[in-house]
Amino acid sequence: MILNPFNFYTTPGIRFGSGQAKYSCKEIFKQLGSRILFITDKGLMSLGLTKPTIEELKKMGSVVEIFDDVEADPSQKTLLKAINTGKKFKATGVIGFGGGSSMDVAKLSALILGSNEDLEKAWGVANAKGPRLPLALFPTTAGTGSEVTPVSIITVGEEEKKGVSSPIILPDLAILDPDLTLGLPAATTASTGIDAMVHAIEGYASLNKNNNVISKILAIEALKLLGGSIEKAVMDGSNVEARGNMLIGAMLAGKAFANSPVAAVHALAYPIGGTFHISHGLSNSLVLPYVLRFNSVDVKAAKNYAELAPYVFPKLDINKGTQAICAEFIDKLEGLSKRLGLPQKLREVDIPKDACEKMASDAMKQTRLLVNNPREVTEVDALNIYQSAW
Repeated sequence: MILNPFNFYTTPGIRFGSGQAKYSCKEIFKQLGSRILFITDKGLMSLGLTKPTIEELKKMGSVVEIFDDVEADPSQKTLLKAINTGKKFKATGVIGFGGGSSMDVAKLSALILGSNEDLEKAWGVANAKGPRLPLALFPTTAGTGSEVTPVSIITVGEEEKKGVSSPIILPDLAILDPDLTLGLPAATTASTGIDAMVHAIEGYASLNKNNNVISKILAIEALKLLGGSIEKAVMDGSNVEARGNMLIGAMLAGKAFANSPVAAVHALAYPIGGTFHISHGLSNSLVLPYVLRFNSVDVKAAKNYAELAPYVFPKLDINKGTQAICAEFIDKLEGLSKRLGLPQKLREVDIPKDACEKMASDAMKQTRLLVNNPREVTEVDALNIYQSAW
């Protein structure tokens, strides 16, 4: 097999295991310095999940400034508020503690605090200049993989989502502690888990010229862990082994799509989240089978999906033809979502049918994602997919 040239970037330090949220603090103190901007949300603060880490950092001699105003689908206003807090505090390092929202705000806060560059010029791919402040990320969901991705997504204005994509915002350390995910509600566990699976599937089949053998291997390993653990984690939230498998699976999927970017599932999910404030994971889940069926008309896409099928569903009959395996893979993904108790149609989350046209128009703005899709998606195609999902 002749391999195409590719680049592969990832987080240099990954620490995994129960208790790492506390045990890693000595290393974090050395890397982030004595004045740490701690970015999280009020929910995690009230649950006390942040307390052991903050207390341990203070024991080390850190002064910790807590910014806990991060909301789901964080706004540019929130980001600028976090940056302003960090400037006044004179932060030497940044921690992002939470789901993708807190980690995304932390990434761009570290960038702007370290470089004082113009945020407006940083949007897009490879436009960030840097440097950034030292950065450590603590995921509390097994979904986004943000702790190992060079991407940060922020809601600009009322509905539009913009992203910064640059290896500069990869953190120095990712702290994967399964204990932080034990209290995650079943519905959140399910939707974030499907999100991680989408990352692996889209990364594996991405048309991006940087699609590479490392990303493909990581996507396969991610799907083994995620497919084998997601139902256990949803049905028994206290299962530490399943929670750990989900966390590692989400991280591996993050590494995969960080270097072989996602495509139309995400492009069509963003308007759902941006306009109707549906969580990112659930937005992905709602359009996933319909986008995959649209893509499966493409022979290469069908082959890729068929290759992934037995890693997620080991009992699937692989003696059929490629198209038949691909079709069953998509059906089984839809069935998995149903078993996990997730809504199956856009109308079930109160999205009116007449919104499909505007969402289709908005999805076309996600050009950085659509170019990676195995099959070209026109606005008419996007509308048909939304209407099928409705």
